[in-house]
Amino acid sequence: MIIEFQIAPGSRITEAQVAEYFQVSRTPVRAALQRLETEGQLEIKSKQGCFIRNIDIQTISNYYDVRIELEKMTVKTVANLIKVNDDAKQELIALRDRWELEKRYYGIKITEKLKLAEEQFHIDLAEISGNQVLVKYLHDVNNHIRLVRQLGWPDQKSLEDTYNEHYLVCNLILRGHVTKAIDEMTHHIRKSQDLAERVSLKQIYSKKKQVFN
Repeated sequence: MIIEFQIAPGSRITEAQVAEYFQVSRTPVRAALQRLETEGQLEIKSKQGCFIRNIDIQTISNYYDVRIELEKMTVKTVANLIKVNDDAKQELIALRDRWELEKRYYGIKITEKLKLAEEQFHIDLAEISGNQVLVKYLHDVNNHIRLVRQLGWPDQKSLEDTYNEHYLVCNLILRGHVTKAIDEMTHHIRKSQDLAERVSLKQIYSKKKQVFN
């Protein structure tokens, strides 16, 4: 609900509201809210309630800059690993093949499945590197930019570009063209960053009906 802006950024919610809405006790609600705070989606203030984090475009842009550096490290690490680890190479081939445009493994329309798969691609690539700290940090960055990055799918061309760019990054790594793979990955992320910087709160609020007023 937070990600889809059914709860307005900056708004206040309480355990009681959430428990009543989902018809559950406060115990699982409290655990869920604590997890969301850990993920950076909200802030819990003692005796005041929970406040959905505001969207700060500059901060999100900063997260994108960090993400690019993490993704560069991912590409370099995977490229070095597949030279000596055939299992890692096969995993990369399998990941590449899932993003072949002609097969459209994740569908031909922009759906929630595809949006989740797009984010998971970057996690899967980091997983292949074997560096779990890298995976953890990439997860953290994604948690902070997910609110706006999923708005950057305005048309069918975005879908086709995503397939092509994911496929190309993997293929360049497999062929040993590390510098070109890094350049392609950077270009891929910068496009998303540029779209995120053009998102306004007015655009966001106009898309969704708020669940909690």
